[in-house]
Amino acid sequence: MDGHHPPPSNQSPPEQPEQHDNYDIESTDAAWRGAHTASEALLRYDDDGPRQPLLRKRTTNTTSQIAIVGANVCPIESLDYEIVENDLIKQDWRSRKKKQIFQYIVLKWSLVLLIGLCTGLVGFFNNLAVENIAGFKLLLTSDLMLEKRYFTAFLAYGGCNLVLAATAAAICAYIAPAAAGSGIPEVKAYLNGVDAYAILAPSTLFVKIFGSILGVSAGFVLGKEGPMVHTGACIANLLGQGGSRKYHLTCNWLRYFKNDRDRRDLITCGSAAGVAAAFRAPVGGVLFALEEAASWWRSALLWRTFFTTAVVAVVLRGLIEFCRSGKCGLFGQGGLIMFDLSSTIPTYTSQDIVAIIVLGIIGGVFGGLFNFLLDRILRAYSFINEKGAPYKILLTITISIITSACSYGLPWLAPCTKCPADAVEQCPTIGRSGNYKNFQCPPGYYNGLASLFFNTNDDAIRNLFSSGTEKEFHMSTLFVFFISIYCLGLVTYGIAVPSGLFIPVILAGATYGRIVGTLLGPISDLDPGLFALLGAASFLGGTMRMTVSVCVILLELTNDLLMLPLVMLVLLISKTIADSFNKGVYDQIVVMKGLPFMEAHAEPYMRHLVASDVVSGPLISFSGVERVGNIVQALRITGHNGFPVLDEPPISEAPELVGLVLRSHLLVLLKGKGFMKEKVKTSGSFVLRRFGAFDFAKPGSGKGLKIEDLDFTDEEMDMYVDLHPITNTSPYTVVETMSLAKAAVLFRALGLRHLLVVPKTPGRPPIVGILTRHDFMPEHIHGLFPNLHKSH
Repeated sequence: MDGHHPPPSNQSPPEQPEQHDNYDIESTDAAWRGAHTASEALLRYDDDGPRQPLLRKRTTNTTSQIAIVGANVCPIESLDYEIVENDLIKQDWRSRKKKQIFQYIVLKWSLVLLIGLCTGLVGFFNNLAVENIAGFKLLLTSDLMLEKRYFTAFLAYGGCNLVLAATAAAICAYIAPAAAGSGIPEVKAYLNGVDAYAILAPSTLFVKIFGSILGVSAGFVLGKEGPMVHTGACIANLLGQGGSRKYHLTCNWLRYFKNDRDRRDLITCGSAAGVAAAFRAPVGGVLFALEEAASWWRSALLWRTFFTTAVVAVVLRGLIEFCRSGKCGLFGQGGLIMFDLSSTIPTYTSQDIVAIIVLGIIGGVFGGLFNFLLDRILRAYSFINEKGAPYKILLTITISIITSACSYGLPWLAPCTKCPADAVEQCPTIGRSGNYKNFQCPPGYYNGLASLFFNTNDDAIRNLFSSGTEKEFHMSTLFVFFISIYCLGLVTYGIAVPSGLFIPVILAGATYGRIVGTLLGPISDLDPGLFALLGAASFLGGTMRMTVSVCVILLELTNDLLMLPLVMLVLLISKTIADSFNKGVYDQIVVMKGLPFMEAHAEPYMRHLVASDVVSGPLISFSGVERVGNIVQALRITGHNGFPVLDEPPISEAPELVGLVLRSHLLVLLKGKGFMKEKVKTSGSFVLRRFGAFDFAKPGSGKGLKIEDLDFTDEEMDMYVDLHPITNTSPYTVVETMSLAKAAVLFRALGLRHLLVVPKTPGRPPIVGILTRHDFMPEHIHGLFPNLHKSH
């Protein structure tokens, strides 16, 4: 019950696989395929029965080995953010010339430029496609309605939506299930150090772009903003790993970036570029990456991210100017959201502040409720999604039919309103976008609910934010629209289609903002359009719990800097209130998907434990000069990615820890077959001559060597190999009595994959065990110590 086992100094690894993985969160296919389903990935606890308080049974850690990525259950790994310092890498550093260092810096800036260009182009293409597809659908329906063929119009509208939705769900379910949902939780987890197969693959990028276009065009209550973040990250990953060998798109000159640290920086830039492209908000993109996406940040990365988003802004501005000439079909002022509210000069009084505080409170309550309900709905959907692709498509089709019925059916309940005499725009609007949709009304009248429902989501937001339209929408219209959008936003998010939460949240928030603005009209001088903006801000604060980035994104969207104090106030109030109910929506989804996310702070109960309490065993270690058969067998029976290397007499005077060797490095070394007949320590010259640092560089996702790819003769299995040249001699270590809370903070702050635990007293084996990400997970710790209270 001591919390650790001494390592077998230089014995052969055990013959049978004793655990999935006790050093890292990898597992072999067999370990997870039959054993886990999507629903089990949501809640995994150790159920070995009751245990005594703070007495733990010797266990192996099987938590956090699979998670839901998009709508797909798959095994997950950690990323190697730590710099490996071994003889080979040190020689490479010493031999680098100024020309190579200059080449690396130029390449880094060229890549972020490319990421900005590509993300900007994709963002523009998305908007162009959505505006034209949705515009065609709405025009067709509108023309049929003008001819009084109402049922045919509904069939055309619902049929278009159904085909678009089914196509989006089919490509998502069959080509890249990882592309479902917004992708922000997955990108957030990746930047925290969690990798999963296909999380940023080229197939995911393809489905993310086209699935998002089809989903938004299908009239779903979802946005393309969340998927744009994932798209930007996928573009950055594709460029950062030198293309895709599978699709014959490779560039050898990108070999400098075959490591997780540089890829992490590029993907941070990509996620910022995604927000910049979605909202045309370059500064908001940088702040989003800093506040929500990235787990590690530094000033050099800020500068590169800012450059990337600036490139996106320039690209979008140029393309929109080109479209103003009318060469982009139905893509006019719409598409790239730009709600210019600067024409209304807000002067606010103390009564307005009271109204804004009310808005903030409402936003916090509605936001907390939204997150609670979304969590329950996603858990229910996971049972449907795990049954296979046909069920995912069927669920999507069902939601599509409900959405079409609401969008087309509910406006019939709304009264026809006479066009205002002083209307700035044409009334009623004949055609695609506009504030005043005629729907079934006679000439000279418009339908307020149709103006919101029978539009693209961007145009609906523009109508809600429009100023000088106090009397445009009836209270009943706004109430019906709010309830519909709130409910449809909840049930739409979990379907197998790339879907963002920003637009449903902004739509619902803007609607109740306008309701409050209309109700408080007698005591407040603010325009209802400004109340709609503040309502959107309060609901964003209540659901996503972002403050600075949302504030700047909304100000860049609306071009209205005078609203800054009010937006700040409403965000702070709504976030404070919602935080008392539950976590932010993306944090909830990360936990629910089973992604082992490391928080920046340690949990309070970790202060009662020390590092050696949670180390899983048994530990497999290698000698500095190890028999090939031992290494091959250890690699075959475990999924570990790090092995401690020990020197013992006669190579050293006493047992000592040399460092840590990575699985990927061992495989490259074994493939080179530089074996010896005698067990002697070499100078390492063979390895230094035979290999370069780039031979040990990390390949792109799914391309690495596997032990199954290597064959050895019986004679080779009895030979020896010197591990010293490839062993990281500077691993991070903590003493076994260190508080687990401190170890967790250290692990997260340094971005580690392995943290070695060493004994406090001399005369014992030089290593106690290895801590990895999943050893800090609450379900693992509470599985070991069931009577440990979470709160203290």
